[in-house]
Amino acid sequence: MEMSHADSTVRLTEANFDALSNSDRPMFVDFWATWCGPCRIMDPVVEKLAVKYSDKMLFGKVNVDEEMNISSRYEVFSIPTFMVFKNGQPMDAVIGAVGEASLERLVKSAIEG
Repeated sequence: MEMSHADSTVRLTEANFDALSNSDRPMFVDFWATWCGPCRIMDPVVEKLAVKYSDKMLFGKVNVDEEMNISSRYEVFSIPTFMVFKNGQPMDAVIGAVGEASLERLVKSAIEG
């Protein structure tokens, strides 16, 4: 059974970001906005990876319009930006609408690294 969108990715806010990024699993963060066309294009790709790797990694989304403090803290100036966190620290990032393979490499390096 396919997980619904709500189940595979967590909505990240200032209230939960630090706790979740400091969990024992690495965290994949999708910085996006509703008006961003490339973000919508990437949504199914992120969703697919979230379903595939959810046992090893937490997947979350930050709406940059609603959570400006998070995006400015990590200097996110263009969206979509995909960032991987380990122990609360950003490890790596990919900016822009990229292929599934590029995002999957980001995920795998965080899980295996």
